[in-house]
Amino acid sequence: MSTKTWYRAATMVGAATLLVGGPAWAGPQPAPHAAAVAPSNSDLEAVRIDPDPAPAGGLTELHAHVANLGPETTGSTMTITVVLPRGTAAEEPFYPDNCTESENHRRLRCTFPAGLKSQRTATAIIPIRFDDDVEPGVLRGGSFTVQSPDDRNHANNHTEFDLTVTAG
Repeated sequence: MSTKTWYRAATMVGAATLLVGGPAWAGPQPAPHAAAVAPSNSDLEAVRIDPDPAPAGGLTELHAHVANLGPETTGSTMTITVVLPRGTAAEEPFYPDNCTESENHRRLRCTFPAGLKSQRTATAIIPIRFDDDVEPGVLRGGSFTVQSPDDRNHANNHTEFDLTVTAG
């Protein structure tokens, strides 16, 4: 490398350092206050998927499925709230592992971080144990709801699901 080229390269690096870091005599400046992030323009939809049948005392699994219909990636967290019908109880492990359950194990809240892309999905997975004395048939009254500051359409945020108890 010639002396002239070396000098130009050193001058450019020095100038870039000054522009990025500021002059050496300037003290650190406080960062400007971050503006609150506005919610994205997203449409979250609760998608009904009935769990597989199981016998009394048996285990099935709820997939509380949420789709982001877009058009934007979510910029805020979303919460899925699950309500289970009588004759059932949630049983760990849950996905995501931040799900919290009520004392009677029939109501759960699960949160997902911001960043669900448009046309993508997220699923809370909740194992469900049927009571030993539940009669064979269909248990109604199960539901889940999704909530987020980003969601602009609340008409599709709730769905119900049925649980089928088979003869043992």
